Amino acid sequence: MSNRISHLQNIMRDNELHAVALNPSPNLVYLTGLDFHLFERPIVVIVPQDGDLIAVLPGFESGKLSSSASHITPFTYDDNPSSWGYAFQKAADYLDIKNPVIGLDPLHFRYLEYQFLSGAFLSAHIIPFGDQISSLRTCKDNSEIEKMEKAVSIAQLALNQLIPTIRLGQTEREIANRLSILLLQNGSDNDNQFTPIVASGPNSANPHHTPGERKINKGDALLIDWGARYQGYYSDLTRNIFLGNPPADYLQIYEAVRIGNQSGREHGRPGLPAGSIDQVTRQTIEARGYGPLFTHRTGHGLGMEEHEPIYIFSENTTPLQPGMVYTVEPGIYIPDRFGVRIEDDVVVTTDGCRSISDYSRDLIIIND
Repeated sequence: MSNRISHLQNIMRDNELHAVALNPSPNLVYLTGLDFHLFERPIVVIVPQDGDLIAVLPGFESGKLSSSASHITPFTYDDNPSSWGYAFQKAADYLDIKNPVIGLDPLHFRYLEYQFLSGAFLSAHIIPFGDQISSLRTCKDNSEIEKMEKAVSIAQLALNQLIPTIRLGQTEREIANRLSILLLQNGSDNDNQFTPIVASGPNSANPHHTPGERKINKGDALLIDWGARYQGYYSDLTRNIFLGNPPADYLQIYEAVRIGNQSGREHGRPGLPAGSIDQVTRQTIEARGYGPLFTHRTGHGLGMEEHEPIYIFSENTTPLQPGMVYTVEPGIYIPDRFGVRIEDDVVVTTDGCRSISDYSRDLIIIND
């Protein structure tokens, strides 16, 4: 953790930033090990360009600071909201930086915390600094990759246990809830925020369908997008089931997606632009006549969040580096009929890439 803070402070110096403000988020956990709930009381940890960190937080939460590898000076407040601004002002007086430039991550930092921060640092120039903070997390070390491999194994085991229990007449919500329970029983974190997508029949043509009360019927395509979270790190997978005998056009589309997934999984290596994975995957599907029906990017980065940099879209010129983990998830969607998506998790190695998910990519057919 101290090395991560030092790295961030070096980036801050290069960018002439006096401080970075963090609220409860994956970035805060990554940099300090502190995992707070995001709720109505503001919590802000400030990383100065030099020296120790400071934190503004409720008094009853201050005991958590001892669990961080970094020394953090607390400025606490009680449950009376009128005391909150005073704690922020004391923190600003303690830092005593004239006309500071303060960076924050716009994806996570709320307006609530922004109000208190700007109210205490009246002369501050507050700027977005999210990309630079996220860049610290983009390349995973061996420990992080091991946690993601465990998250993959938990997810794959849970699906394996789910499939024999699927019956006609069950609702999407029932199946999703049962999968969530199996994930927990197999070791997924209790606070896994990845709600499984279970999409049946025409609903499977909606890439981000929310499981509902639709009952699965014979002749339905069933798309399941799910993942586990292990010690703070996610997996993200998608597989497909067909209830009964699939029609010929479904099988043709399934094969196009399967080949696209394989092309994308095998393409990555250090130095290649991230967008080239999307290009290769998309060309494979376009060559089979389904290009307009592949409506989203090929994938996204994966780690402490389900979606994080690096993003796999054609125009992304960011070079791949060892330790980057991303999804490869081409899909083809026929409105009002069905959708197919096959998703795997891939890590860039020193000389190529490898899939850390290995669940069979064959179509699962249930005839019972």
